Amino acid sequence: MIRPSDPHPCAKLAISVATAEARPVIGGQPQPAEDLVRTLLQTAADGGVSRVAVRPGGEAERQLGQAWPFPSPFSVSVRTLPISEGLDRVEARARRSLERMGLPRGDVLMVQAADDLAGSEGRALWDRCQALKARGLFKRVGLKLTMDDGPALMARRFLPDVVEIPCGLLDQRAERAGVLAELAELGCEVRVSGVFARGLLFGPREAMGFEAPDSQTRAAVSRVRLRLAEARLDPMQAALAYALGLEHVSVVLIGARSAAELRAVMAAAGQPAPQIDWGAFSLTEAPTARRVSSAA
Repeated sequence: MIRPSDPHPCAKLAISVATAEARPVIGGQPQPAEDLVRTLLQTAADGGVSRVAVRPGGEAERQLGQAWPFPSPFSVSVRTLPISEGLDRVEARARRSLERMGLPRGDVLMVQAADDLAGSEGRALWDRCQALKARGLFKRVGLKLTMDDGPALMARRFLPDVVEIPCGLLDQRAERAGVLAELAELGCEVRVSGVFARGLLFGPREAMGFEAPDSQTRAAVSRVRLRLAEARLDPMQAALAYALGLEHVSVVLIGARSAAELRAVMAAAGQPAPQIDWGAFSLTEAPTARRVSSAA
């Protein structure tokens, strides 16, 4: 079931902050990455976005630590390292993430994949995360899942405070199968990712650093683009309207690489939700794309 967007839809947005690699030239000088992140965060705060998600690696954590507005309005989610790194390193890196960002505590510690809990050390990993919560380093513990993980079953087994799961205009399985409702009934805060289908609706994949989708996916996406055009809907507006209107969803996770990008997202999120049959835009299979290695 889809509901009308909340009166202040940007309040449901969470931004996933990646390392700011692009450094536009302003006044003849390259802009420092920290300044880009600072502008991004201020734009988010001014627009009512109060959640930030980050994963270990790169310079994003350090840049965030140098760029928080004061006082900071943000609650921060941190993703764990893979269990293959070892339990001690996973725990140490979660602590280190907070240190790098200059935070005494985080909001959510997200286990990065269900597979990490499936092995012999899965329960020990979960117990380590719960211990960090008990010590006050994180308020909540969450779990990043996919539809292939049996999300409702995993939620019943581990009882996470938060579940993140892909659900968007092109891949509506979590909503149509009732998974979002099941997770909410279990008391989980439901977060959806994959809202923009990794850019499939917006332009050539190669230009974004992804491999091109196969011909079947290209044809399906082209049909969706045509339907959107016929309905006079901007793809970004449609993708956000669908996700923000999901009845059982509390947080919509989006990527933002710059303040300008975030302003475009917030403007689209603020548009009135169209009255339309969203199911007509769903693809049978979830669109996927693999990022091209920088060495390729």
